[in-house]
Amino acid sequence: MNFRLGISLSAFCFATIILPVARAAVEVPPAIAVPGEVKVATFHAEGAQIYECKPDQSNKLFWMLREPIASLILDGKTVAFHSTGPSWQHVDGSALKAKMVSAAPGATFNDIPWLKFEVTEHRGDGFFARVSAIQRVNTKSGALQGACESAGSYRSVPYSADYIFLRKRI
Repeated sequence: MNFRLGISLSAFCFATIILPVARAAVEVPPAIAVPGEVKVATFHAEGAQIYECKPDQSNKLFWMLREPIASLILDGKTVAFHSTGPSWQHVDGSALKAKMVSAAPGATFNDIPWLKFEVTEHRGDGFFARVSAIQRVNTKSGALQGACESAGSYRSVPYSADYIFLRKRI
C-alpha cells in the first residue's frame, strides 16, 4: 500500500470513528451545568440568528438579537424547530418555551454564547413533555459585530449548535 494512501486512510478512520465520539462527550462549563438532571437527547441545529438595528438609550445604533430560527437535526432528519420565545417544537407536535438562565462564552469572538435554559411552558404529550432544561453548546458563528447604520434594518447570521434536552431524575 502506498504510504500516502495509508496515512489518508488512517486520518479518515480517525475522523469517522474517533471524532464523533469526542463530540458526544461535551465538557459543559459550570455556568451552564444542570446538576441532577438526565440527558434526554442532543439535536444538532443549523440556522440563523436574526438581528435588528436599534438605538440604545443614548441613541447610538447597535445590533440587537431579534430572534433565532433553526432546524434541529438527528440522524440526518429534521426532528424539531427552534424559534423566538425562545421556543422549540418537535415534529410530533409537542412544544416548549424556556427562559435563558445563564451563559458561558463561545469558543471564539464570532461564536454565540453557550446557554442554559429553564423550561417554563409545555404543550402536548410527545417528546418534549418531560423536558425541564436545555443547554446550547458547541456553537459556531452566529455573533454579529460592527456598527449598524439605519434603525430598523435587519441582518441574518448563520450559526450551528447542539441543543441538549434534559429532564429531572425520577
